[in-house]
Amino acid sequence: IYADPAKRLELYFRPKDPYCHPVCANRFPTSTMLLKVRRRTKKKKQLDIEEQIQPEVQFEMEILGTVTTVYKFQGMSDFQYLAMHSGPDGKQTSMYDKVLMLKPEKEEFFHRELPLYIPPPIFSRLDTPVDYFYRPDIQHREGYNNPQVSGENLVGLSRARRPHNAIFVNFDDEEIPTKPLDAAVQTWKKVCTNPVDKKVEEELRKLFEVRPVWSRNAVKANISVHPDKLKLLLPYLAYYMLTGPWRSLWVRFGYDPRKHPEAKIYQVLDFRIRCGMKYGYAPNDMPVKAKRSTYNYSLPITVKKPVSHTVSIHDLKQGLGTSGASAAKNPASSRYKLKESIYIFREGALPPYRQMFYQLCDLNVESLQKIIRRNDGTESECTERDGWCLPKTSDDLRDSMSLMIKQIIRSTRPALFSSTTSSEDGKEQLAYESGEEEDDEEEEEEDFKPSDGSENEMETEILDYV
Repeated sequence: IYADPAKRLELYFRPKDPYCHPVCANRFPTSTMLLKVRRRTKKKKQLDIEEQIQPEVQFEMEILGTVTTVYKFQGMSDFQYLAMHSGPDGKQTSMYDKVLMLKPEKEEFFHRELPLYIPPPIFSRLDTPVDYFYRPDIQHREGYNNPQVSGENLVGLSRARRPHNAIFVNFDDEEIPTKPLDAAVQTWKKVCTNPVDKKVEEELRKLFEVRPVWSRNAVKANISVHPDKLKLLLPYLAYYMLTGPWRSLWVRFGYDPRKHPEAKIYQVLDFRIRCGMKYGYAPNDMPVKAKRSTYNYSLPITVKKPVSHTVSIHDLKQGLGTSGASAAKNPASSRYKLKESIYIFREGALPPYRQMFYQLCDLNVESLQKIIRRNDGTESECTERDGWCLPKTSDDLRDSMSLMIKQIIRSTRPALFSSTTSSEDGKEQLAYESGEEEDDEEEEEEDFKPSDGSENEMETEILDYV
């Protein structure tokens, strides 16, 4: 504990009890001395029985060293749960010999009938009393009505969500919208009050004429528009696909990609950089760092809190297409533009984030385009999983892209791959591993839930538009 300044010292009242919850001490710097004190008592001879003689006491002190760190237990003890069972007569019976496996046991040990004992999965993260400041009642303006709350949602909202009037379409919906909602038109017309907004609207119209399906990140990389304005402009010109091969993409009104085989190139690919020792490098060796990780989670026994994911000046330099020095002087035409790497994959370049959502037409590598075009002209059916592509096309693309990234990391950090043999072996190993984990990757793709507002993901924007 002393070797790590971020950790707190734990005290267990019952060290042999695995269910014991500790109390924690905080670490403080100090400048004190460690003394060794001896107390010597010398008794004098008693001459008279009635006379009481006080013994002679001497103290000897020796300085052993200085103390620079102390641990103080300032918190309160939490609840302690014992593995006990209360019988019908109220007598408490210990269950430790029945629930703790201290040695290898036979199968009968696990099939015994025992009283139910479930210790709490987590204790309070705070061990010091804090003042709780209750919010005052919210004062609404005149004429305000509380938002409609469904029976499933028992917690009401403090204010009604601002609607952005987007139209959501599922893959299995029969019809697609041909025009925006009236509310979306009125909202955009109300906001579009200056020439800059009108110019942005025309630029986005041209983008949808050239290409009927766009991701939000791709739009941000092609036109400079304030994110709040983009929230209102996209529902005015396009609808949003929730499921299927074009999920999380914006589609021009009146265009149905399910009826046009040429829309194959606009399908989305959920790509995640594979990391792990079996791929030749550990997560910490990755040149592309993760934005958030469970390894950074701080337990109550640590002092330092995880670093908040706030946008720093360096992040702005990475995300915007201009340097920080000239950002203040940049015209509005490029102020909000993102770099092309946010949505385009090129050979020899690492993705900016470990998880990326690419459209197939934005994979600017000839070998990847050959995989996509394997069934050009023979597309017969559009499926929800593969769209107009051949089955397992996404898996083949991920394998090829993973191999490219591995070669880039190999060239930048050759020491990581000193134990590997040749690139051919790497290809075989990668192909074997990808085949072995085929089902797992399918489950990952289905269970994926996008995280909160970041530029590395083409996220499901439902919360922004409902």
